[in-house]
Amino acid sequence: MRVLHFYKTYYPDSWGGIEQVIRQLCVGTGHLGVTNEVLTLTRNPGPSQIEFEGHTVHRVQLDFEIASTGFSFAAVRKLARLARKADVIHYHFPWPFMDLAHFMARIDKPSVVTYHSDIVRQKNLLRVYTPLKRRFLRSVDTIVATSPNYLASSPVLGRYRGKIRTITYGLDKSIYPTPSADTLARWRACCGERFFLFVGVLRYYKGLHILLDAMAKRDYPVVIVGAGPIEQELKAHAERLGLSHVLFVGALEEEDKVALLQLCYAMVFPSHLRSEAFGISLLEGAMYGKPMISSEIGTGTTYINIDQETGLVVPPDDPQAFGEAMRALWEQPEMAAAMGERAAARYWELFTAKKMADHYASLYQELVARRRV
Repeated sequence: MRVLHFYKTYYPDSWGGIEQVIRQLCVGTGHLGVTNEVLTLTRNPGPSQIEFEGHTVHRVQLDFEIASTGFSFAAVRKLARLARKADVIHYHFPWPFMDLAHFMARIDKPSVVTYHSDIVRQKNLLRVYTPLKRRFLRSVDTIVATSPNYLASSPVLGRYRGKIRTITYGLDKSIYPTPSADTLARWRACCGERFFLFVGVLRYYKGLHILLDAMAKRDYPVVIVGAGPIEQELKAHAERLGLSHVLFVGALEEEDKVALLQLCYAMVFPSHLRSEAFGISLLEGAMYGKPMISSEIGTGTTYINIDQETGLVVPPDDPQAFGEAMRALWEQPEMAAAMGERAAARYWELFTAKKMADHYASLYQELVARRRV
């Protein structure tokens, strides 16, 4: 079984949540006999083909971008060539150029779309793109929603219920590095014994301005891991508020990130817009047994974090409520520890990479068998 994944960014150029999902899918289904390849765009020099954790990554040059959507003429030709030897094409939505490339390359293979997120921000361009989007989603064989919460709340997915499956994301804890004693000691000396942690790309929908505003009248230590387009804006905001107890540490290597996940007191995840469809770093917090604070935005974040069970869930865009949730966890360590234990148990029950890989491998087999009938 050969599966070709198509998405705009991937390792080693980008280390975001969707890239992590594709990585976990490739590694997990690879153990089940699936041969995976990934076709992606790059703006960086380097080899056009690399081997990564048992699967092949094909990189074609990005030509230009419109509204954060990368375009590549070479990608259309490459997609057509690679699709000829693939049994299943696995698309990762949203990426409007992908929809166009699907038709330009005249793909006629069993196909699945993992629907990672609605398009939220680009309202005007969305009106132009909607006819293409609908044609594309009609043309594929199966659409995968990543949580029952997102399926229930997405106006787009509601149009295609007859072809939708729900398969949640999963992570394989065993492929995360084990931090050395020196690494743990270094971060403990830097951050202290007790701190809140955020991990993620610093984008508008992550709601970090809400977290910073919540900290204006509180002195709990907060560590923010990640880089991104609004990094300087957030640092300036923290400086205006005088938040000397908020530490921006930038993008980190995996060992350092895992060290902070192990050391932190609790995870904070203030995403306030539906662009945050799931929250991989939130799931990483659950995997490491940490209590969580997140916002109710009708997406998978509240499928990971169950209010009063694995953490606390507050209204979106509400710094006061977010700060009060932080206070509640900080002042009740026994409650926080119990929530963390339940978060880890929920991870092992629902969110392992093996469960995700098993579901996708079965779906791939079904799609191929259906086409042969």
